[in-house]
Parts: sequence; C-alpha cells; structure tokens
Amino acid sequence: MAEVNDRLVMLLKEVFGWKEFRPVQKQVIDAVCRGEDTLAILPTGGGKSLCYQVPGLAKDGICIVISPLIALMKDQVDYLKVRGVKAVALHAGMSAREIDTLLDNCIRGGVKFLYLSPERLKSDLFVERFKQMNLNLIAVDEAHCISQWGYDFRPAYLEIATIRAYHPKVNVLALTASATPEVEKDILEKLQLKKPATFHQSFVRKNLSYSVRLVENKLEKGLEILKRISGSAIWYVRTRQASQQLAKQLQKMGFSAAAYHAGMTASDRSAKQEAWKTNQVRIIVSTNAFGMGIDKPDVRVVLHSDLPENLESYYQEAGRAGRDGQKAYAVLLTNGQDFELLLDRSSLVYPPIEFLRRVYQCLANYFQLAIGAQSLRSYDFEISDFASTYQLPVLDSYYALKVLEEEGLIAVNESFFSPSRAHFLVNPQRLYEVQIQHAKLDQVIKILLRTHGGNLFSEYFTIQEAKLAKAAGLDEAVLIKALLELAKMEVLDYEPRKDRPQLTFLMERYDAATLPLNFKRITLRRELTLDKATQMVAYAHQFRICRTQFIQAYFGEFSDEKCGVCDHCVEQKKASLPIEVENKFKEQVMQTLAPGEVLSEEGLFEALNKPTSLGHLKCLRQMVEERMVELTASGKYKRMEDG
Repeated sequence: MAEVNDRLVMLLKEVFGWKEFRPVQKQVIDAVCRGEDTLAILPTGGGKSLCYQVPGLAKDGICIVISPLIALMKDQVDYLKVRGVKAVALHAGMSAREIDTLLDNCIRGGVKFLYLSPERLKSDLFVERFKQMNLNLIAVDEAHCISQWGYDFRPAYLEIATIRAYHPKVNVLALTASATPEVEKDILEKLQLKKPATFHQSFVRKNLSYSVRLVENKLEKGLEILKRISGSAIWYVRTRQASQQLAKQLQKMGFSAAAYHAGMTASDRSAKQEAWKTNQVRIIVSTNAFGMGIDKPDVRVVLHSDLPENLESYYQEAGRAGRDGQKAYAVLLTNGQDFELLLDRSSLVYPPIEFLRRVYQCLANYFQLAIGAQSLRSYDFEISDFASTYQLPVLDSYYALKVLEEEGLIAVNESFFSPSRAHFLVNPQRLYEVQIQHAKLDQVIKILLRTHGGNLFSEYFTIQEAKLAKAAGLDEAVLIKALLELAKMEVLDYEPRKDRPQLTFLMERYDAATLPLNFKRITLRRELTLDKATQMVAYAHQFRICRTQFIQAYFGEFSDEKCGVCDHCVEQKKASLPIEVENKFKEQVMQTLAPGEVLSEEGLFEALNKPTSLGHLKCLRQMVEERMVELTASGKYKRMEDG
C-alpha cells in the first residue's frame, strides 16, 4: 500500500503540481484505488476532478468520465493535455467518422481519459467499442443529475447502470457538489453502487460570509459593497442583456468590469475569461453560464442581483468565492418583488402538454426531419431564431425545450467553441494519386502533411485555416474551398469550427401526437421546482438563523455551531453589548428622557447622538421590560417615574 501511496503522491506533484492531497480527497482516492464503488459529495472548490484523474493515471487502462457540460469537458481535456496526459472528449457536433476514429484510439491504448455526455451511452457505436476497452474506472461527474429529486435531472444518466454490465469488475466513482439526502439515496440506487464507500465534506465554508440585502436600488448597494471589498468579483444576473448593461454601468463608475454570457463568440468569451483570471479585469458580470470548471482561488466577493432558481444553484455559484481559504463574501441583493417573480416563474417552468407537443413538432419542421428519422444527429441551434420562425414565446419555448430534454427526447448544449478538425480517410498511396490527378489540391495536401505529418492518416487534428493559408501563400477562402472539395471526394474528413449551441435528437423522430411523455414525472418535477423556489425565497427572506446553518439543514447536515461571519451572526454579535456599555447606555437614556419628556425612537437616538444599532435597540427593549422606561401606545418613550 505504501508503494501505491508513493505513486499517487508522485502523480499529484509531477502531473498536477500540488504538494499534498486535501483530507477528504485522499480518502476518496484511496477507496477508488482499492476498487470500491464510491460516492463523494465535495462542495464547490473541493477538488473533485483529482479524485478520478489521479486514480485514472495510476491504474492501467482508460478512465471514462461522464459529464453533462461540453464546455467543462473541453476545459478538462485541455487541462490534461497541457500536463502531457492524453485525453479526448466525445460530444455533440462531431461527425460519425470522427467518433469512430476516436473510439478506435481508445481501444488501441494510449488514451487515458475519455470524456463524454450521458446521451452518448445509448449509441450502438459507443457500446460496441466500450465493450472492447481496457477500462479502469467509470467516473460520473455532476452525479445529482441522475435523480429526479435533484434540480438538474438528466434521464440519460440512467443509462450508466446499463453499461456497467459490460465491465462488471470496474468500479464507479460518483461525484457531486450538492446533494440533499433524497438525491444521495437516489444516486446510490440508480447507479447500482455495490457496498459503496461514501464521503461527505461539510457544506460549511468557514471563510465565506453569506448575507442578504433587501434593497430596491441594487446597483447602488452593489457599488457600495464593491467599494468596501477589494479584489476579484463575480456579479451574477439572469439575462444576457442585463450582463451587458450592468458591465457598462460599472465601467462608467470607474470599475474594471466585463460582461460574459453564452451569446458571445467563443473568442470574446475566452478573452474576457482570461482577462478576469489574470486580474486585468476586476469584475465579471455574467449569467450562470460562467464559472463551471474555472478554478480562480482569489475571488473575494460574489454578488447576485437576481434570485437563483434554487439553493443548489446559489450554493454552487456563491461557492466560487474564497477558494483560497481567505475571507470572502457572498451577497444576495433582492426584494419582495423578486420573491413574487421567482415563484411566478417557477409555476411556468413546466408548460402544458399541448405546448410541449407543438414545440416538438416545430423542431421537426425547423430541421426538416421526417417521422422515424435517425437519432443522435446534432444541429446548430439558436432559440431566438427558432422561436421567431414559428412565432413562439422565447421564454415558454426555453422551458419547453428543458422539459423535452428531461424526457430524454433531445439535448441542448450551451454555445461552445469547437475548432476545425481534419483527418485523411485514404492511405498515403491513394492520397498521392489524388495529388497527381488534382493539381489545384496538391498545395493544400502538402501544407497539411507538412504541418501535421503522417498522424493525419490515423487520427483527427485541430487545424487553423488562417495559419495554413498563410503558410501555403493562399487566400483563406481558397484553402477552405479546397478542404471542402477534399471532403466531398471523401479523401479528407473536414469538420469546420463551430461556435453555436447544439441541439441533438436523442431518439428517432416521433409523431408529435404520440410523443411518449411521462405525465406523472412532469407533474412531480413541476411540484419539486416550485418547492425549491419556495426554499430559495425562504433563505432570502429569513433573518432568524445563521445562513450557513440554513444551507446545511437544506442539504441534510445539522449543526449547533453558527458560522459567526454571515449577516445574521454579525448582527447577533452587534446586539450583544458588554455589560459596562449597556449600563452606560441605560444611564444616558434616563438622563436624556427628562421628567415629562416623551420622545420617538428616532428623536431619542438623535438626542443620544447614537446609531440605532441592534445592540442599542435590544438594550432599550430591556429597559421597557425592566419598567425603567415606558413605550406608549403612540410608539414613543418616557420615563416610568413620570407615570
């Protein structure tokens, strides 16, 4: 075991650059290396990725990582490649040929990590290749997605238990940052974890101060907070338009700020993200499209000026502050109108069945799909254009698409950048013949071979058309035309870059009238969504208990220990004045309330020249209870001896 432990520590240092494991992280890795089925609930910033990356490297074979977010998969693949680890991702937007080649490479060896979305598990092509892989681990990221009791249910996750049958001796590691007791129970059951080792890291973040500010002018209060708290910041808003408007307002006020949302081009998003990560921009103003997989430890404050839909989302987004262990703040700016809006919107999240059928039929028309058309085809998709084409309300259409996704009929992936890729489909001899027969294509073939070498015959490579064109002395449009011609001749598989959201049909196209919708589940999910929104409102509306304790209780973790740093705990401290300060304050009140004088609360504190703090108000209430002063029916104070 000592030898295994030394190897794990060596990998941690040499590949990932860390000196030591975090306590719970090491326990999880040890359980995985022992071959145990494992569930790890590690809050945001808890180092979940290393829990499968280190064992995946330590063991012979390939580790399969199932993840719902393409952007996150791509970030992880890039992260591993930079560290010299061969990793690939299988996602929407790839051609059948490219998928075929990628899976063959996973069988032949060399590839250590294959990332894929759960929807791909249904594919016959994947299953046949999966059976032949030398598998060492199945890692399930965002494992809460398997539970209908969770906030982000993905029915395709239910396929994971099915594929386990092909590698019954390979263990499963399930990872999530947030799971209620119901969700945890569901994960264990649905993934069929055998005698699982379960690990929980406390939901307490001792350095993170949660607070809620009930305000009408959110910009004013946000500016006040940003002036008081220095350092890197994230400000979450609900819409793309709001992110752009707020970023401009902050810039006008002299703050270094940038907007970030899924509707921006990949290059813009990448530039904004990099500027923020390197502290060239202080504040990123974003929709919830921002933050997943971004490990920036020194975020000092996370602001929300729109209520998240549930506490799970809020906990994850707020948790992006203070990952370095230093004091940080999570501030929710809200008001009564927001509470009503969230509850109203939650009741609309699951549209009527007839509207679901209509949206599905419109999708089929939009992509010109006949009944029975094959599944797992991906298409560029912009919801605004789709809704406009069929005169559908955008928000209602968005919710309908989410329900169709929950029902396992489609998958809608966020906008992500997929660079151009190429791979020769013919052998070198046939390629030489093409060069002889088509002189105008010869120059392009030569520059491809000169840049990427013979490996283009065995695998796909990312290509940059602009650089290739410059090296060949050609106009970029001419080079692209030649690449497309080679693809048409089936000499080259050329996948042009993509930078738009993708919609994938997961099942063959149905007649909308006979769409197999699970009415019972839809009703349950509607009720659950409203309940989670109610809990979110309760968190924002309450000032009775420690906010960390409220979050802990929501996730089934109970403690008598208060955090000491949230708004409730801070106010409680202020309300507890030292006895000598109390006595002095009482004496000043008695002196200020001259015989026969009656003062309002405002007038009394003005006369005392003291703030109306919780401590002073508590002391004044004590004086009323001790019958030192009287609170009259009109809400004014007077000395009791004046009765």
